Amino acid sequence: MTNIVRPIAVAAALAFGVAASSVAETPQSMPQVQLTFAPVVKRVAPAVVNVYSRSVVQAQVNPLFSDPFFQRFFGATPEMRQRVQQSLGSGVIVRPDGVIVTNNHVVQGGQNITVALSDRREFKARVLLADSRTDLAVIKIDTKGERLPTIEFGDSDRLNVGDIVLAIGDPFGVGQTVTMGIVSALARTQIGASDYQFFIQTDAAINPGNSGGALVTADGKLAGINTAIYSRTGEYAGIGFATPANLVRRVVEGALGGGVKLPWFGADGQPVTAQIAQAMDLPRPGGVLIKSVYSGAPAAQAGLKSGDVVLAIDGVDVDDMQALNYRVATHRPGDVVHVRVSGGGKKTHDISFAVGLPPENPPRQLTSIGGRNPLTGAHVENLSPAVASDLQLEFSARGVVVVSTSDNTPSGSYGFQPGDIIRSINGQDIRSVGELQRALEAAGGHWEMVIQRGNQQLRLSVSG
Repeated sequence: MTNIVRPIAVAAALAFGVAASSVAETPQSMPQVQLTFAPVVKRVAPAVVNVYSRSVVQAQVNPLFSDPFFQRFFGATPEMRQRVQQSLGSGVIVRPDGVIVTNNHVVQGGQNITVALSDRREFKARVLLADSRTDLAVIKIDTKGERLPTIEFGDSDRLNVGDIVLAIGDPFGVGQTVTMGIVSALARTQIGASDYQFFIQTDAAINPGNSGGALVTADGKLAGINTAIYSRTGEYAGIGFATPANLVRRVVEGALGGGVKLPWFGADGQPVTAQIAQAMDLPRPGGVLIKSVYSGAPAAQAGLKSGDVVLAIDGVDVDDMQALNYRVATHRPGDVVHVRVSGGGKKTHDISFAVGLPPENPPRQLTSIGGRNPLTGAHVENLSPAVASDLQLEFSARGVVVVSTSDNTPSGSYGFQPGDIIRSINGQDIRSVGELQRALEAAGGHWEMVIQRGNQQLRLSVSG
């Protein structure tokens, strides 16, 4: 029994700032046995809310008719019916006047958003900002002057693997629930839950309905917003991910100050593998090998060039572009970042420069594609560093990019995705939205299209 009790007592003592050396081998009194997180939960739980989102969507009576093959033979637009779709998630009150942060996917498309407080009162909410890049949303309720309880932002950069954390939310709609775990890993970047992939991993139980809820440190500060889980079944499997509080704070500030404007670095790169490290005589794998630098970008103005290796931003190691972009995104435009660089070998040097906003050159020209062609129903725009930053594409990408599609249109049926770059139509290179529209119209009912999706080149041949 001693071996079981002691680690629990030590962990609880550390969480409340009690010296580990003062914890006896076995509990000596009832207060030692009753060490608890209840005071922390009592303080922060009232600031965690339920978020209900209701939307009306169009659903086909027979989904078979979404296939273009069937549409050619049966002609008319398939019969559609309206269906009410509801989503359930959680949120965190971050300002006493009713400002709440949650996940974008909790409120996305919602036409009727309701917030339920821990005391069961319900309020209609309006969206101040919904940012798909970070999968965060900021909403507000009218408290009529009442000041609500809040959770204070913590510094997520000070988290360590092994720190105790609490996850608070409303899993499966059963009511507010608190689970405990540890920080399992930091800087997870290959998750795919948002464009700015940089997550805190925890083994605190997170389930459907926890999205948008609070990940709280043992001293009651907001470490992050619970965002995603890794699971083969859709339910808890011991791995959950939270968006770090430092990025959440930037998004909230942007929502209250005219929009989220995330600065850019102005360079593209790749992780330094063991092979690259050996070839460059680096002491170990790690860092980001710069492949290209955008002319006039902050990195270029600071003298960064292709072949350099970025080892750290503001004293924190970075091992891929997602981690580098996250470190830059937590700054405001105009802030100075400190970058440790190696040109190869064991010598390093430091450079500092102010980060800015990516340019919109050429102009976006957001356009909805109409007519009868494979892209009908898609929204496209010219690629610029600003657009590439929004879609997390390489900043040097040029041409026309798909921003969104609709399920019940040809663009959705043919599988176009946001981020697809239209390279050519019938052998003609596409460099602008105007060229794309002219090429679609001149195709004469037959389209041979080349699409770039990440590192793949896809070909689509359509006649009709």
